[in-house]
Amino acid sequence: MATNRSRRLRKKLCVDEFQELGFEITLSYKEGLDAEAVSVFFERFIEQAIEGNGLGFIGSEDYGFVCLGKRGSVTAEQRAQVEAWLGQGQAELAGYTVSPLIDVWYPENPVNA
Repeated sequence: MATNRSRRLRKKLCVDEFQELGFEITLSYKEGLDAEAVSVFFERFIEQAIEGNGLGFIGSEDYGFVCLGKRGSVTAEQRAQVEAWLGQGQAELAGYTVSPLIDVWYPENPVNA
């Protein structure tokens, strides 16, 4: 596709100055943790870390993608808040990974400065 696009088309395609950012999360739980405890933790995670920061989550209890709850990009500050929440000694977690910010619509594209 041509790189000489109108502003309207760039907005519709979510490219260039309209790029939207999000990040991936992988959660691993402690061995022997029952399904009920995982469910309770996950509900608390969604309520406090995701919805509490105006974000949306797509995925499951062990892997997902975090994006803004409306049109736009996740900020580095929001990403850091979610990572800090996970790092606050959540007893149910054996570990977690939080990816750097990536393009929501075109993950292979670099993030604009």
